Amino acid sequence: MRFHLIDRILEVDAGKKIRIVKNLSLAEEYLADHFPGFPVMPGVLMLETLVEAGAWLLRISDDFRHSVIALRDARNVKYGSFMEPGKTLEATVDLEKIDTSGGEVSFRGKGECDGQATVSARFTVARYNLADRDPALEAVDRRLVAHWRRVYTSIR
Repeated sequence: MRFHLIDRILEVDAGKKIRIVKNLSLAEEYLADHFPGFPVMPGVLMLETLVEAGAWLLRISDDFRHSVIALRDARNVKYGSFMEPGKTLEATVDLEKIDTSGGEVSFRGKGECDGQATVSARFTVARYNLADRDPALEAVDRRLVAHWRRVYTSIR
């Protein structure tokens, strides 16, 4: 299963901050299992929403220079109120630090629903191109970057 959890980018301050929204619909397939009779967005997907927002901030700030942005670690993850279908998660992610030697980037993010905290975390992502590790994958990098550019046109 592949997730694209961000519905709209509200604001971007390149290299600094991004604000996004995620509208939770009862039609999302994972809600059938989490929890039956009491559907709520899983905490790990709330965290993933923050990570995706950080990835979009990097893509936009770097003009889509890296094809892969992957979660390296998450710290101080805290969950607040439940996210139920029909609700909107509004999240803000701030870029905290760029490690130029290893390609890692650190963020601080928080999400709210109706003014109530739903998730907050500090997390680090790695960014790279597949061709950096295997030059034969340069075409895959180009396809991935083209894909992310197409997705961006639908959420900005």
